[in-house]
Amino acid sequence: MSKTVCIIGAGALPVGKYQRPRDAAIQVLERELLAGVVIAALDDAGVGKEDVGSLVFGIERDYPKQRYFATFMANYLRLAATGTVMEVVGNGMTGGLAFDKAADEIALGRAKVALALGINMESAIPTGEHLNNSMRHTGDVDFHTPSGFMPISWYAMDAMRYMHDHGATRAEIAAVAVKNRFHASLNPLAQYRKRITLEDVFAQRLIVEPLGLFEVPGRADGAVCIVLADEDTAKATGQPYLRLRGRGFYHEGAHQISEVPNDMTEFIAAQTAARTAYSEAGITADDLDLAEIYAPCTIVEVLVSEALGLAPRGGGARAAHDGETTLGGRIPICTSGGCLSRGHPPFVTGLYNFVELAEQLRHRAGDRQVANARLGLSVSELGNYNAALVHILEAA
Repeated sequence: MSKTVCIIGAGALPVGKYQRPRDAAIQVLERELLAGVVIAALDDAGVGKEDVGSLVFGIERDYPKQRYFATFMANYLRLAATGTVMEVVGNGMTGGLAFDKAADEIALGRAKVALALGINMESAIPTGEHLNNSMRHTGDVDFHTPSGFMPISWYAMDAMRYMHDHGATRAEIAAVAVKNRFHASLNPLAQYRKRITLEDVFAQRLIVEPLGLFEVPGRADGAVCIVLADEDTAKATGQPYLRLRGRGFYHEGAHQISEVPNDMTEFIAAQTAARTAYSEAGITADDLDLAEIYAPCTIVEVLVSEALGLAPRGGGARAAHDGETTLGGRIPICTSGGCLSRGHPPFVTGLYNFVELAEQLRHRAGDRQVANARLGLSVSELGNYNAALVHILEAA
């Protein structure tokens, strides 16, 4: 019989720029940053490192100095494990997968306490190298990469198609950026905290039409550790905790950019994964109090909100513009500030979603607290939502 999976603690580095250029005389060590986050997370959870049975790391982005980072960190922390020590990778889904596999360790009884953790350092990587690497991730290296096709390009095409099909305006889509910056202004972990207006968004240069600078994510570094436990352990801490209620995953069997025809704005993987998670949790989208969405651009949050059933098809942009997804609205989305303003260190972005849910569902989010929050959703993805991973969490 599977064990109930709980979140009992979390620690995170404020999203920002910590990495130094490769030729800098003084370097910031990934191990030291992540170790501090682990210590903070264990302290938040009320358990010691001797209680930890499994460590599941999101693999570092392509630029780390230290390889085999998981076993290196187990050594650095002097943290023995009886369940597993492993690294997982899934592009933007990496953080979500780390949580997912750590949850398996608890559910299967392999560990009473497991850590889902990772660090992403990329802010000082030369732009050309970074762009080339992104292109190699997202398409066919023999066809798409030589054409310079990159993630922002396809999201811009999604936006143009969405506006054409549903009559949405750029102002409605851009409202997501304004809303997320407002949320981030209340989040001490956020990278960008200065509030902005629609006029500020329109004043920025276009990156790929119709998306401007404030509608796409900046580069960032970050580190996160989530502490998971079985419910007996969670109860023994005497502290508030979260239960994992439902989980859903779907991969379309297509790469992020491929020759497989699809509806550019439907995001079938998110729809399918959400249906599975809702069914397992015994809820509907209407029961949710908030959602943390992996959305690298404004249009992505719009499309995913619709795919998850949080807004009607063609109505996601209007919902954001009308304040339905803002704190105090019908269904607050990305109360952390999301990828656009909390920040987007890609391989740990999914873990930052769980940090926000842990704060909100334990009623510790301060000025950005969603009133009476009981049920929250996190979703992460591989790229252009060809695959999606959804988790439903509830306050115990």
